[in-house]
Amino acid sequence: MSDWIFEYWGINPNLQSKILYTLIAIAVLLAVRFIILRFLLRQLKEVKERYFYARAVKITIGIILVIAIIAIWFSAFGSIATFVGLISAGLTIALKDLIVNAAGWLFIMARRPFGIGDRVQIGEYKGDVIDIRIFQFTINEIGNWVDADQSTGRIIHIPNGTIFTVPQASFTQGFSHIWNEIGVLITFESNWEKAKALLEEIVTQHAAHLTKSAEKKLVESSKKFMILYTKLTPIVYTSVKDSGVMLTMRYLITPRRRRTSEQSIWEDVLHAFARHNDIDFAYPTQRIYYNLKEGKEGARKKEERE
Repeated sequence: MSDWIFEYWGINPNLQSKILYTLIAIAVLLAVRFIILRFLLRQLKEVKERYFYARAVKITIGIILVIAIIAIWFSAFGSIATFVGLISAGLTIALKDLIVNAAGWLFIMARRPFGIGDRVQIGEYKGDVIDIRIFQFTINEIGNWVDADQSTGRIIHIPNGTIFTVPQASFTQGFSHIWNEIGVLITFESNWEKAKALLEEIVTQHAAHLTKSAEKKLVESSKKFMILYTKLTPIVYTSVKDSGVMLTMRYLITPRRRRTSEQSIWEDVLHAFARHNDIDFAYPTQRIYYNLKEGKEGARKKEERE
């Protein structure tokens, strides 16, 4: 066949080989492009994503085709190893995001840093995981402009490769409870000891029942993570701020009940403080303090005591 073509068409065998290899390269790469596009169109449902990845595949195949033709027609690129290396480099550069996202999906499936239904924070985004696909996972956003970790109504799609570069926080894996704190600021003139006793009673009433379940979860989590807590019962801490005495209630709660628990606790605090005339809430304000009349007997100016 080669001799016949040379005799009737005047094309030498070397040129014939190059033409044949060129046609084979075109056919193979077009077939590869078709297979990849079919796979992507099945996996991706959103129009924008399908357009983006389809365009990336077409450009990549075009670049590889140019490299292949150069390798066929110019002897400097005739080495099979060089050709394969150029193709690999082109694929790695053009499909870098796809490869990283697919690797992230494999990591998520194998390591299970989170699963469907888990509440997570990935970088600046927080939400409940509602879908995991080969190139991205989806969360139902919480927080942002909405207080107390409730849903914003937005759906956020995050590339799987993000898990390799951005810290991830899980609200539900490991120790399934979180610590929540509510600070109550009262005036210096208030009976802070009575106020503290009232807050201890209120927070114990609302959160003490969670202690036993939290202890069980802690025992389970300690088998996998180095989580150590010596005290899980609710507690009230005392500190002093510029405007008054700060009493901070600290207690365990499940992540999705944080806002409802705060509401119930605050309502009980408001009712309790309203029944006592010697407890007042504090807030930023200005006042004149006259030490000679208001100061303690032993802390007044010397001339007054003399």
